[in-house]
Amino acid sequence: MAERAYFDWNATAPLRQAAREAMQAAFSLVGNPSSVHAEGRAARNLIEHAREHVGLLVGARPAEVTFTASGTEANALALSPAIETGVEKKPRGRLFISAIEHPSVHAGGRFPREAIGYLPVDADGRVKLGALADALAHPSAAASRPLVSIMLANNETGVIQPVAEAAAIVHAAGGLLHVDAVQAAGRIACDIGALGADLMTLSAHKIGGLKGVGALVRKSEDIHFAEPLIRGGGQERGLRAGTENVAGIAAFGAAALAARGQLACEGAHMLALRSLLEEGLRAITPQAVIFGAAAARLPNTTLFALPGMKAETAVIAFDLEGVAVSSGAACSSGKVQPSHVLAAMEVSPPLTRAAVRVSLGWTTTKADIERFLNAWRKLASALSKGHGIAA
Repeated sequence: MAERAYFDWNATAPLRQAAREAMQAAFSLVGNPSSVHAEGRAARNLIEHAREHVGLLVGARPAEVTFTASGTEANALALSPAIETGVEKKPRGRLFISAIEHPSVHAGGRFPREAIGYLPVDADGRVKLGALADALAHPSAAASRPLVSIMLANNETGVIQPVAEAAAIVHAAGGLLHVDAVQAAGRIACDIGALGADLMTLSAHKIGGLKGVGALVRKSEDIHFAEPLIRGGGQERGLRAGTENVAGIAAFGAAALAARGQLACEGAHMLALRSLLEEGLRAITPQAVIFGAAAARLPNTTLFALPGMKAETAVIAFDLEGVAVSSGAACSSGKVQPSHVLAAMEVSPPLTRAAVRVSLGWTTTKADIERFLNAWRKLASALSKGHGIAA
């Protein structure tokens, strides 16, 4: 079988070699990291080294990194009314989230539905800062010590959000800011201090680690969760009970170290190839729409649509040509559902149903781009002749 071209990096990235080696080394250890004997200490040592490397990726101290089983779990842990800071022990009464957040944030964590407010975005998919300021200025919000959750970069469009500016507004209102940086980490700078975030979510498999490992990073130890999501043996400094996934965490640390070291060159590589892809896309189909094209985006992400196309059928057609792409987000157990992100951007339903996401990574080549464009040329021709990929 001919080699395929993989363009679904926003769903998951291939395992980095350094992560593979770290995982294999961890498999040789038998100890429980909570045990005090030599075997347990060896396992603990791997976890703490990984904690340091994950922290360095986002400019945080190791003590502020809490490992979880996924980015989704980290988001659920973060979105809690029971977040204490210093001497403030009163529960937070309101949660504000942007309309384009990942479903795990849209679920609201442990906030009741009636305590959740939604922040609109503009036509390019950027959070409206004026709307955020207005929401936090409302008397009911001002008295609630609100929590705000805004992703750093959108998983569908790749549009980068004005997080630092949002942080200033949130902090002026006495609130805390949680940032889902799952898609941004390893692709753009994600310094928690520079962004002004109080909490940040990461996921290992997006940066070349294993699936099933994530992290919630705190700005400082001053931020405390009075009610951990998972209670039990007191692991992760009492913030997340359960025996740690030593091999997965070790691989996460190795992937974070590699991603940090290669950030500039990988970012430039991806941006150059994405530019080639989008130039070719427009040349073949000038009428194609690239969502968020006027905004700053991740260097690896293109979400596009062709009027009259049916996205799920196009994804299958690409697959038959040996090209893996997705229809919007790939977080719904294989289901193709209308994009809430494009709906929030007020994209028309027919165009929303046509949206295809192309996301590339550090191993993507020019030959992959050529294969994609050849497949697209064939699909666009079939569409123009009405051969089965029309909406």
